[in-house]
Amino acid sequence: MERGLLWLPLLGMFMALAWAGRHEYLKVQAYEAWAADFDRSKYDIRSILGQRGHDLTWGRPTRQGPVDLITLSLQGVTALQLEVDGQPVPEDQPSPTGQSINLVLSTDRDETYRIPFTDSDLARRWEKALHQSLQTLKSASA
Repeated sequence: MERGLLWLPLLGMFMALAWAGRHEYLKVQAYEAWAADFDRSKYDIRSILGQRGHDLTWGRPTRQGPVDLITLSLQGVTALQLEVDGQPVPEDQPSPTGQSINLVLSTDRDETYRIPFTDSDLARRWEKALHQSLQTLKSASA
């Protein structure tokens, strides 16, 4: 009897882990269906992000699909900066670590958008790719 009672918490923990794993799996499946229409996309537990041409779309992943979606054209972006724990990170600095990693977009309408990341290396790669897209867009319009 005592042995059974000792195994009960372990069984409860296993069931909780199985539920959490299934929950995350469903979020990834919903993301994959959403991301099929984009040229480039990323998923992490804090946000999803997709780029199609000069349009960026991001939001929050859920099991039913992305919510709180925001779409922004790169044509209106005036500044792009990686920010860690509220502090801007220069482009030449290696990928920093911190609790809050955001890709900050400023627009010509004085709006600021923060796209959250959990991986600073991935955030740095997106920053470089978006800088290239902005340069391509500016050189094409000039």
